[in-house]
Amino acid sequence: MSISIGKVALAAAILVSALSGARATCLDDIKKAGVLTAGNGLLGTKPFVWKNEDGTYAGFEWDLLQEIGKRIGVPKQDYVITEWTSLIPGLKVGRWDIILSGMAATQERIQGAGITFSKPYFLLYDYVIVPKDSPINTIDDLKGKTLASTLGTMDSVNAHNLVDQGKAAKVQDFNDFGAPFLALRNGQVDAVIMDQATLQAQIEAMNDLRTLGEPLFYRSKPEWAEAESKADYILGGTSIGVRKECPELLAAVNDALTAMDADGTRKKILEKYGAWADYQAKTTK
Repeated sequence: MSISIGKVALAAAILVSALSGARATCLDDIKKAGVLTAGNGLLGTKPFVWKNEDGTYAGFEWDLLQEIGKRIGVPKQDYVITEWTSLIPGLKVGRWDIILSGMAATQERIQGAGITFSKPYFLLYDYVIVPKDSPINTIDDLKGKTLASTLGTMDSVNAHNLVDQGKAAKVQDFNDFGAPFLALRNGQVDAVIMDQATLQAQIEAMNDLRTLGEPLFYRSKPEWAEAESKADYILGGTSIGVRKECPELLAAVNDALTAMDADGTRKKILEKYGAWADYQAKTTK
């Protein structure tokens, strides 16, 4: 009898230990640390996020990060600045808790890279951008020309789509969001394919750019088209990246974003930085 009781006690202890370990979630760890860290490859890109002379951050993503942190019960928020191409690998190995860096949710990133995304907080689309004095006046004038974009982005996918359609000759992909515009101004490329928010920041800094034609809405790669058609988000919606092992953190972030939509906080933040438009009201299908 004593052996049986001992076995039961041991099994109960193991079960309690296992349940205790299961309760130590990603969100618990973040709350214990007292800081929510976000990987960011956009620093200096207005209106997303930039650093002031006094060392403080500004931008609608910084405001969103602070608001989300507050709503999920974490008193401090901070960035880990990195290159764009390091954002997903760094998230997966735990260098930061989330990605909040203008990254669009895509099935390639969800299924291929193995991370999850929150509901979108901002909708992007692209423009073909040229200098004001450029002889290029229509999309047809891009034939034989070189486009610039940012490596690993939906903007780059749009640029490569133009090449695949025979509307341009080639694409030069850069590691950040300022380099394509510098290459354009230096005459190294003929046009830039970039989103409307990044363009807004460039025009604020130097009003020497113009756009061609209508916006280019995001298109999936052919191999992901069927999967994207079944997704609940609108392609081009920037979302918060979370490790698959952290479903409770994802749920808390989504609850915060849903509450921010309901009480008008997200709209207020985007309006503060001139980034709100009527189409931003609906980020899912």
